Amino acid sequence: MRYYMPTKVYSGECCVSEHRKEIASFGKKALIVTGAHSARANGSYDDVTAALDSEGIAYALYDKVEENPSVETIMEAREFGVREGADFVIGIGGGSPMDAAKAIALMIRNQDKPWEYLYTADPAASWLPVICIPTTCGTGSEVTAVSVLTNHALGTKASIKHAIFPELALIDGRYLSKAPLSVLRNTAVDALAHLVETHINADRTDYSDMCVAAGLSVWSRSKDVLLGNREGTSEDYCNMMTASTMGGMAIAQTGTSLPHALGYKLTYELGMPHGKACGHFLQNYIREASEAEQAFVLEHAGFASVDEMESFYQAVCGRESVDPSLLADSVSRLLADPARLAKASFPVDETVIRRIAGLE
Repeated sequence: MRYYMPTKVYSGECCVSEHRKEIASFGKKALIVTGAHSARANGSYDDVTAALDSEGIAYALYDKVEENPSVETIMEAREFGVREGADFVIGIGGGSPMDAAKAIALMIRNQDKPWEYLYTADPAASWLPVICIPTTCGTGSEVTAVSVLTNHALGTKASIKHAIFPELALIDGRYLSKAPLSVLRNTAVDALAHLVETHINADRTDYSDMCVAAGLSVWSRSKDVLLGNREGTSEDYCNMMTASTMGGMAIAQTGTSLPHALGYKLTYELGMPHGKACGHFLQNYIREASEAEQAFVLEHAGFASVDEMESFYQAVCGRESVDPSLLADSVSRLLADPARLAKASFPVDETVIRRIAGLE
């Protein structure tokens, strides 16, 4: 068995300020990578710039990262970072800015390479140091080596071929307090999918199950907030962030499985939020698993049955009707990906995949 998660994690209120000297140790000029609005609205951008200012570290801001960032955005940010002379990258936000930060750090270091280098395996590749500060509670990108980008040439989302773990992750639940409930819901379902897909996974180990068991238990404490039954507290926001980070630690060991693979096309074609798209297939995926696997997931997540989990998903995300032809296309793409098919902990064939996709 193997457990590898080299990112140093600090968690707690005001942890950006508390660890400003360590942030400053990574270089002389930071490229801050964010979306257009949320990092300013939730206070994370101000925390980062105050920390950098206090240590005399220069910075430049690239705030054009869209949801599900494209290869074109990475290349534009690469050119900006090169012009600015950035020597480390700070990603602030949800999965989109953090995934983008990793890819940008790669391409700044390899500024002579075309965009295809993102999808070219290179064991000798190097990149600028990356720091990640999550402001949503689903991606776990702050502790994974994965960067998922929208690739219009392929007509879907796809992971780059480089394993880029952040050097440092700073987790502060306060940033969730300004997030809309819809964002909390969609990203929390993404965290749930990470944890479930890690357990129902051919590559799971006792170490990955350690992350899953703890992550699901922490995740379950705030279900009432996601259902809208009560307001979130600082403890809830801390728990949501912790569960998300544990989900990232989990998939860093095993990789995601079939629901994520099926969900990418729904996000690309329909604009469906990533967590909701993964959740669309999650319950059917669980139903294909062994009784022991189902019991492990349901017990730790606090659901009495798969049907109860489905009711939760419908309440927090809604179940949209999806054109069968789009689902069939997702199935075909998955069937052409033997490495992803091998992630399932149970035998798969076209009939099984069609059941998971809701076509049977």
